Amino acid sequence: MGITKRLGEMPLSAWHWRLLAIIAVGWAFDAMDTGIVSFVLPKLMGLWNLSGAQMGFIGSIGLVGMAIGAALAGSLADSMGRKKLLAATMLIYGLGTGGCGLAWNYESLLFFRFIVGFGLGGQVPVAVTLMSEYSPDKYRGRMIVLLESSWAIGWLAAAVISYLVIPQYGWQIAFFIGAFPALWVIYVWKAIPESALYLVKKGKLQEAHDIVCEIERSAGIPCGAMPTAGETNVGKKTSFAFSQLFTGVYLKKTICLWILWFGLVFSYYGIFMWLPTMLVKAGHSMVQSFSFVMWMTGAQIPGYFTAALLVDKIGRKPTLASFLILCAGSAYFFGHATTWNEILLWGCLMSFFNLGAWGLMYTYTPEMYPTEARASGTGWAGACGRIGGILAPIVVGMMFTGPDKFSLVFAMFTGVLVIIGLNVLVLGEETMNKSLEETGGE
Repeated sequence: MGITKRLGEMPLSAWHWRLLAIIAVGWAFDAMDTGIVSFVLPKLMGLWNLSGAQMGFIGSIGLVGMAIGAALAGSLADSMGRKKLLAATMLIYGLGTGGCGLAWNYESLLFFRFIVGFGLGGQVPVAVTLMSEYSPDKYRGRMIVLLESSWAIGWLAAAVISYLVIPQYGWQIAFFIGAFPALWVIYVWKAIPESALYLVKKGKLQEAHDIVCEIERSAGIPCGAMPTAGETNVGKKTSFAFSQLFTGVYLKKTICLWILWFGLVFSYYGIFMWLPTMLVKAGHSMVQSFSFVMWMTGAQIPGYFTAALLVDKIGRKPTLASFLILCAGSAYFFGHATTWNEILLWGCLMSFFNLGAWGLMYTYTPEMYPTEARASGTGWAGACGRIGGILAPIVVGMMFTGPDKFSLVFAMFTGVLVIIGLNVLVLGEETMNKSLEETGGE
């Protein structure tokens, strides 16, 4: 039995949960860094006398870094290995986040936010690829959505830190706390293995076999036989040109994923990076706005768990499309909410469905490409998404010129979410319970 089949048919074990936990810590700090910025912006707006356009650029410059980091790290991970790139990108964004705490003016903060974005954008496609390649076929969707759920934990941590720490100790300390991944990377390097599927592609059968045997022992099953070159993809294509993403069976997949990523990232960063500021400008106090966002962030966690429950039962395509359409409806009503209860209800539902959709998107994307292109295909889709994220804060900054524009901004997000939901229904394909060989066309 080949390495891919052994990994795909493996029962879940403590080994899988440990790998998930290790990667999830880095993912949570990724979210915490992004969240801290959204809470720091209202403070800096007064402290540094920033305009709406300048605040938009603080959010967008990190996304420029994310786009470059996602494309570059994804491609490098397919040639150099998942583990090396995961560690390198984690170190970069950890150091960059610490640098944000040392920023002395608007320009220096922009520089450090670009560095942070480069590391964050690079980590995501590599981490999700590694987790996908070690997850059993039957549970792969659930494991990736659970990995993405750590984003909500990171955002919640950012909200708590911002609520409790920033008012008393200043905004810099929040960034210093967010620099923890620069230390966590030491443990990551020692604790996680290289992707066995990547090793097979590079002809390192013995090393891949040893790793899979360790997982099998953790699951309480006998170690499988050492595969021969004929039972694996050794000797087959090990490189994948960017242009191939737009040829043959990959063209439809790439178009679907790029539209999905662009729209979902646009809606997320446009809504959540501006949300505390928009609520303040709409007439709520800063304390009220932080409170609203904390509740909305908490709603993300059951959103992820619901997505994790459904993704391996009713499928990727119907679950993802449903979450996107329901998020669109919630965004529309949130934009027209006037009372405290309405803001809280529709805001929590919008957050529930939006972040559940993110977990589903991360499950879906790496399943579309073969091993030699999985990280780069995911990275380029992520890069396209970050373009949406770059534009979103700027667009919101230009549109939101007063409280009367609140409903207009969220009507725009409603339209975007409906479009990408229909995109999944029309162009998407179902991948539930299929091996990575089947879904990726290996």
